[in-house]
Amino acid sequence: MSQLIEESIVDGVAHVTLCRPDAYNSLSMELMTALTEALVNYDSDESVRVVVIAGAGKGFCAGHDLKQMIAADSMEFNETTFKQCSTLMQTIVNLSVPVIAQVHGVATAAGCQLVASCDLAFAAQSARFGTPGVNIGLFCSTPMVALTRAVQPKHAMELLLTGQLIGAERAVEMGLINQHVEDETLNSHVVSVAQLIASKSRKTLTIGKQAFNQQRNLTLESAYEHCSQVMVDNMQTDDAQEGIAAFIEKRHPKWRHS
Repeated sequence: MSQLIEESIVDGVAHVTLCRPDAYNSLSMELMTALTEALVNYDSDESVRVVVIAGAGKGFCAGHDLKQMIAADSMEFNETTFKQCSTLMQTIVNLSVPVIAQVHGVATAAGCQLVASCDLAFAAQSARFGTPGVNIGLFCSTPMVALTRAVQPKHAMELLLTGQLIGAERAVEMGLINQHVEDETLNSHVVSVAQLIASKSRKTLTIGKQAFNQQRNLTLESAYEHCSQVMVDNMQTDDAQEGIAAFIEKRHPKWRHS
């Protein structure tokens, strides 16, 4: 437990909540460090098969803590801040298990980057998203990295150039989030999706997530070659052997997560 984040693990699902509600969970250096450390711990925890990131208070995350950055008045501090942010986002992408963003209120700038970096994202109907840095003379260049890998280029540029916030319905249309639900059902919906994923083999989830990210930037031929080998290797795992046997025998598999 940290005062910057709250953590719990229930039935294979790690729930981590950003806890700076008075600052709309803005990503201070300390919060980014705490979240990164928590994710690294989940990566090595065999009991964790899914991670859910949520925010406390009125919003998900309003981006970087600009007050902290201005107060530091240091290029070195700003360099360290953006380096830590990049480490956090890459930790999410490279984590061995899926990460789900549970979004309510606003997810702006680096908060929108956080959503785009997660494998899945579900939002309350009233949630809003955007990269408004351009409005204050600070183009959202690092959020752009995650956005351009999550949505089509013109959609990303729409957010980056206008600085305007979009609603959850438009975020679904863009592909930034998977689905929006009624505000009061957001938590239960995310829990149900997370539990469904957590019922799978951790080993299989890890293989799948890694292969998905690896093949994205390959040519079609190379992607098929790579993923064919992934399936060959996957077939040799204990859980694939158990899963196939359970399917043939019409029973539930008993995962060893290996």
